[in-house]
Amino acid sequence: MTSARPSSDLLFNPSEDHRMLRQMVADFARREVEPQAAEHDEKGALNVALFRRLGELGLLGITIPEEDGGAGLDAVAAVIVHHELSKYDPGFCLAYLAHSMLFVNNFYHCSNEEQRGRYLEKVLSGEWVAGMGMTEPGAGTDVMAMTSNARRDGDNYILNGTKTYITNGCEGHCFLVYVKVEGRISAFIVDRDCPGFSTSNHIDKLGMRGSTMAELIFEECVVPAQNLLGEEGSGLTHMMRNLEIERLTLAAMSVGIAERCVEIMVKYAQDRRAFG
Repeated sequence: MTSARPSSDLLFNPSEDHRMLRQMVADFARREVEPQAAEHDEKGALNVALFRRLGELGLLGITIPEEDGGAGLDAVAAVIVHHELSKYDPGFCLAYLAHSMLFVNNFYHCSNEEQRGRYLEKVLSGEWVAGMGMTEPGAGTDVMAMTSNARRDGDNYILNGTKTYITNGCEGHCFLVYVKVEGRISAFIVDRDCPGFSTSNHIDKLGMRGSTMAELIFEECVVPAQNLLGEEGSGLTHMMRNLEIERLTLAAMSVGIAERCVEIMVKYAQDRRAFG
């Protein structure tokens, strides 16, 4: 007696929509992403014009409902996009992850209609590049150790602190930032033009240089109270929920990178001639 086993194609592409998405992203990556990868890796700069192409293709809102301007797809679709993009330019894919998962997906699920009206169209189109600020010089995965803070001041909050190793920090127009309000983690949208906000110089990296990294610096930074996401103290819940899909897509990137490495090595081994 034998048991039926699903094909690998069915496992990786459970529906025709997923299969078509994979083909579209793979074709785009081979045609437009790979040719520019070495140049922007050497420069240590994000190809912003190419990034906006992701918006034209509807990929920046891959998990956002169609009625709100997104693609209306699921976590499997998000995995597929990261898997295929990472094969051809991991740095560019990392910028995509920071924007589409750490900001867009996160923002959508903890924002209200008024906030979506102000930001969603800009980040879905790629007009604005976005990122997320969680890590600090003294606090990484141990998020409860963060020291960045905010206090209410009339119709505003005043933010102080520093976030580090922030992907898209150099190009970002807005960031979803976690700070403590009276000891509880809360989430805010901080625009680049908020008074008291600045970014450091580009932080150089050994790899994935097609995406940039910088510190986010808050010095008595004035953020409108309407930019608070959810309620005070609800930030940790938002963060942990969103990190689930972010970690999933990050793993998909690792698989894509490894798969491409194997492809290159196999081709080299097949083409190489040695010892006569």
